[in-house]
Amino acid sequence: MSKPNVELTEAEWSVIKAVWDKEPCTAPAIQGTLLQPTGWTYSTVRTLMDRMVAKGVLKAKKAGKLTIYQSAVTREQAQRGEIFYTLKHAFNGALTPMVQCLLDANDVTHAELGELKKLIATYEAAGAAAKSSHPAGRKGAA
Repeated sequence: MSKPNVELTEAEWSVIKAVWDKEPCTAPAIQGTLLQPTGWTYSTVRTLMDRMVAKGVLKAKKAGKLTIYQSAVTREQAQRGEIFYTLKHAFNGALTPMVQCLLDANDVTHAELGELKKLIATYEAAGAAAKSSHPAGRKGAA
């Protein structure tokens, strides 16, 4: 069962990426990974990780005096949450302007456009197949 959309802060993104790379892991291991890019102390990292456990993003298990952390969400779930947050807040839920913005802001290659066209065609075909197999979706169905 997939989790509801996950919304992470910038700091939480730093932590969850480090956890995905090292899990199962401890707070000292994550602090060591994040020390150079962030300068965060152990207590900062531990506080963040404990808040992420409370939020349901991480799982924690005691092993003696150590707390072992693992992710409770996948990369895909976190990415989906970020996309839906942006769609909702920056584009009022309108997908087309968001896609237009992404296309305008990036150098999209012909190969990437081809992949996007394939994705759209796949979704259109799946939608048509679902409608034709459902009585309410067929023309003339009573």
